[in-house]
Amino acid sequence: MSTNKLYFQNDLVSIFNEDVRKTTQIDAGAIDLIITSPPYNVDIQYNSHKDDDSYSDYMEFSRAWLGRCFDWLRNDGRLCLNIPLDKNKGGQQSVGADLTCIAKEIGYKYHSTIIWNEGNISRRTAWGSWMSASAPFVIAPVELIVVLYKEIWKKSSGSKVSDVSRDEFMNWTNGLWTFNGESKKKIGHPAPFPLELPKRCIKMFSYVGDTVLDPFVGSGTTLVAAAMLGRKGIGIEVDKGYCRLAEKRLLDAMGGKTSDLGQE
Repeated sequence: MSTNKLYFQNDLVSIFNEDVRKTTQIDAGAIDLIITSPPYNVDIQYNSHKDDDSYSDYMEFSRAWLGRCFDWLRNDGRLCLNIPLDKNKGGQQSVGADLTCIAKEIGYKYHSTIIWNEGNISRRTAWGSWMSASAPFVIAPVELIVVLYKEIWKKSSGSKVSDVSRDEFMNWTNGLWTFNGESKKKIGHPAPFPLELPKRCIKMFSYVGDTVLDPFVGSGTTLVAAAMLGRKGIGIEVDKGYCRLAEKRLLDAMGGKTSDLGQE
């Protein structure tokens, strides 16, 4: 693994300031688990990403990064893909179904879909035809975590050490997960997900000591969860400001243990 674009590194975590579609930092077959929430293409105001492409361009962008990630997974590697069920901004689109189909075309195998119920309907702004059958909008206040894998579902690599408790396993194998979303203001990122999401995916789908990748690291939540749970974490992030935010959150969570490169 070259260090040309290395922004931050300590014993457990590395962050690369680079575009996931162009990076050469990750070796083929090196990753056990990918957890990510890619840009949703709903005009979120990111610092360094245009989030209002045409739908066809967004699908091609998705095909490109999903293809890179497929190469990086071990044969028994998994992908937990947090995406919307659908969207209505700029036209109704079946985002979850379309991205799942693209992943399967690339070569991923489908395992299951977890429904994340954020319990949040405050974002609702569009009703369509009010109290009329003319043209109502039906909007489900949930997101998906699509669970995919590369070649083999049963893990044969890694430490074989699981840290999921009996109660966690019983609760989380029910594919309806209910927990709150994360505050944009609190985290300082326009689209953060809560720590609970990668924590559950890491404990359910990886062994202690495995390598976890987030190709859109954003505020660093996946890496924080990986470090807290004794996994190695790799993050890719095109925006240097978000790299800085992820570094700060990691240091806060890990008590400042670092061999930080200090790039500005």
